[in-house]
Amino acid sequence: MRLSNTDIYAFKALAFLGALPAGNIAHGEEIARATGVPKPYLVRLLASLSSQGIVTGRKGAGGGYSLAKAPEEIQLTDVMRAIDGPVAALSCSSRNWHKDCIEESRCHVRSRVWIRIRDAILAVLEDTSVADLVTDARQGVDYTNCLEHLLRPMPFGATRAKD
Repeated sequence: MRLSNTDIYAFKALAFLGALPAGNIAHGEEIARATGVPKPYLVRLLASLSSQGIVTGRKGAGGGYSLAKAPEEIQLTDVMRAIDGPVAALSCSSRNWHKDCIEESRCHVRSRVWIRIRDAILAVLEDTSVADLVTDARQGVDYTNCLEHLLRPMPFGATRAKD
């Protein structure tokens, strides 16, 4: 599993919305200004989160965005699936997007590696909520710094310099 710019932007926007007093909404411009997420990107991101029931949006004057539930009730599992889709690396090990493989019943690595990785990632994401993002935001943690540390896939055959 790799984090993307979209994941980091979602964490920032959700932390901002989660820190709002209950019942308050924020306009897209306000969220973009406070988080540094470009507004066109933010609007698409919030639309994705809204379609999955994580965020609610109201159009028009007096409209804006808010969390659909309390921050403690929104697990990062739901956020990551709304943004990235499957958590599993392969469809044969996915819970929600499973696709049968002709080797599935006898593939040792599927059960020894891919399913265990999926389960470990899910356990951590299920144990973490938007409330944890809000805690970071209130302590001044800025996920913008994470953008500089995202790992990118290396081209096939390339080697990474040793530390």
